[in-house]
Amino acid sequence: MNRLHAQWQRLFLPSIQPTTPLDVSGGTPALQDAAGRTRALMIELARPADWPALATVWQGMQQDLGLPAPAIAVSGVDGFQLWLSLAEPVDAASGLDVLDALRRRYLPDVMPQRLHLQAGDRARTGTQREAAARPLPPQAQAVPDQWSAFVSQDLTLVFADTPWLDIPPGVDAQADVLAGIACISTDALQRAMAQLAPPSEGHADAAPASVPSGSVTSEIDHSATPGTEAAQRARAFLLQVMDDSTVALPLRIEAAKALLASGG
Repeated sequence: MNRLHAQWQRLFLPSIQPTTPLDVSGGTPALQDAAGRTRALMIELARPADWPALATVWQGMQQDLGLPAPAIAVSGVDGFQLWLSLAEPVDAASGLDVLDALRRRYLPDVMPQRLHLQAGDRARTGTQREAAARPLPPQAQAVPDQWSAFVSQDLTLVFADTPWLDIPPGVDAQADVLAGIACISTDALQRAMAQLAPPSEGHADAAPASVPSGSVTSEIDHSATPGTEAAQRARAFLLQVMDDSTVALPLRIEAAKALLASGG
């Protein structure tokens, strides 16, 4: 395993080590485990590539949400990408919910057809249409002499018109770019989702589609009047769920949304 493979494994790949060597030249390592969970989330803006627009997500994640900076990549074709690394895996549906929340907050005026959202090996456009998953950079593209690659933020303007490398990127140089990327902790992601949840979607009796049956909001009394003992018990229950690291992430996100909607 070379330095780039080690960074791929640290940030994006399932915890189970691959049984075959990873191939930087055209290889497509699986981004989710057998249960469909993933640590790799990606949002792409293309047709045309528009770093200033996508930079609002990159900056907002750090300045507004307190999250580590995602990795920046050129797609090798016609777009820029942000690759988010999660410390703990989530199911693909929950991962897509995270990306859609970022899209709604920071890219509301971008045509949905220009957006590609991806959680692990499951992908869709901003219009909810299923799409083919993009492989983890760096990868050779179908067009000769065009490569996807991770790039540093200060080089994004260089690729404004040609979002690709015309030679294979160096393994060590790619590893150096990724070495500065940190994983998003579960607690940090939970807090960010609470901030991103629109009030209309964060109501305690409207759980996200990705939350499995037996949701946390089914356990509380939705008719409780604010300030009453029942409302206080509901708030204490939601806080307990949010703070319990053993609870599945989608349920903790749901609890955060419900608490936000209740004004807690």
